[in-house]
Amino acid sequence: MSEVEALRHTRSPALDPYKLGHGAGGGRHDYATGHGEGGPASKRVIVGYGFWLFLLSDIVLFSCLFAAHAVLQTATAGGPTGPQLFDPRSVALETACLLTSSFTCGLSAVAAGARNRLWTEVFLFATGVFGLSFLLLEAHDFAGMVARGASPQTSAFWSSFFAVVGCHGCHVTAGLLWLGTMMAQVFFKGFRPSIMRRLVCFNLFWHMLDIIWVALFTIVYLIGEGR
Repeated sequence: MSEVEALRHTRSPALDPYKLGHGAGGGRHDYATGHGEGGPASKRVIVGYGFWLFLLSDIVLFSCLFAAHAVLQTATAGGPTGPQLFDPRSVALETACLLTSSFTCGLSAVAAGARNRLWTEVFLFATGVFGLSFLLLEAHDFAGMVARGASPQTSAFWSSFFAVVGCHGCHVTAGLLWLGTMMAQVFFKGFRPSIMRRLVCFNLFWHMLDIIWVALFTIVYLIGEGR
C-alpha cells in the first residue's frame, strides 16, 4: 500500500472533505465542496444558477444585435444618419434615469435582506418610476425620428437601430411588469423564501439591463455620433 493510500485509510472522518454535509466531525453540517456525497445545492443556489444561464443567453442575443448594427453603420441608403437625428441631451437623461433605477433597485435588495417591507416597497416603486421615465423618453425619441423620416423601413441602418434599442426597451417593459408583480407579492405575502428568490432574480435582471444599456449607449450613440 502506498503512502497516499495509507493516509486515506488512517485519516480522521472529521477531516474527510467527502463527508461534508452528512454530519461528519461531531454533527457538523457544512456545505459540500463539490465532491462525493455532498448532497444537492440549496434551492436559492439552483435558481440563481439557472437564471444566470438565462441572462447569459440574453447577452448573446444583444451581442448579435450589436454586431449587426456595427456592420450596418453606413448603410443609410441615402436617408438620414444617426448623428443627424440623435438628441444627446435626451439620451443622457435616459441614461441617468436607468442608472438611478439600478441604484434604487440595489437599495430595495438591501431593504429586503433586512426584512423591511416599507422601504423595500418604496425603493421598488422608485425603480419603477425611473424605469418608466426611461421608456417614455425613449418612446418620445422614437416618435421624433419616425416623424423626421427615420423608420425601420428607411434603411438597414435604421432597421438595426430600432431592433437593438427596441429590444432593450421591450426588456425594460417586461422588467417593469415583473417589478409590479413583485411589489404586490411582497405587500400581500411578505418575505417568503420563494419571494426572496424572485427578488434576487429580478435584481440580477434589472442590473443586467443597465449593463446592456451602457454598452448600447457606447456602441450606438457615442460611436455613432463620432462617425
